[in-house]
Amino acid sequence: MDVVIAGAHGKVGRRLARRLAARGDRVRGLIRDPGQAGDVRADGGEPVVCDLEHAGVPEIARAVAGADAVVFAAGAGPGSGPERKWTMDRDGAIKLLEAARGAEVDGYVMLSSVRTESPPDGDDTFSVYLRAKAEADRTLMASDRDWRIVRPGAFTDDPGDDRVRLTLDAHGGEIPRDEVAAVLEAVLHEPRAARRVVYASDGDDPADRALAALLDG
Repeated sequence: MDVVIAGAHGKVGRRLARRLAARGDRVRGLIRDPGQAGDVRADGGEPVVCDLEHAGVPEIARAVAGADAVVFAAGAGPGSGPERKWTMDRDGAIKLLEAARGAEVDGYVMLSSVRTESPPDGDDTFSVYLRAKAEADRTLMASDRDWRIVRPGAFTDDPGDDRVRLTLDAHGGEIPRDEVAAVLEAVLHEPRAARRVVYASDGDDPADRALAALLDG
């Protein structure tokens, strides 16, 4: 599979790139900073400098052309204010969707968040972030792409054991970033995950088996 990761230098993006490269997938990583290219290569990916926040859709389409799927694992980051939640977490994801459609890339995996199914109304940065993610999710779900959305609980940097809990209904709970990457890998390679929203937290079952059991049910 040929996969383009937006946010390839992020904590989840790097973990996902290493997993995909290890299984033999071609990985292209979109980055803003050319200085991050060496890390992307070290993870087994091909760096592509493309700033989703400021690039136009045609430029992004050229960057993802030929891929089987794109993964939106990018974001404005925890130190950013409310405005960038709209311009990156919402608009960046939607521009990637438009670019995928223009480049005839069918697959789109969104790294989202629990609580986007019912985001709060507050003006604090986190509430704005959840509303921005919710709008991006709704736009993707209304599209004609072969989409998948993963909504994990709160991230941790604890070592992961690739054992998770997956549900189709909202649930909370922490999850190591290692395990988030495992879930993204699993949904990318499971055709039955198409057009599904999957909630993820730390749990007891390997990600691929947990996904298969969820979809079998």
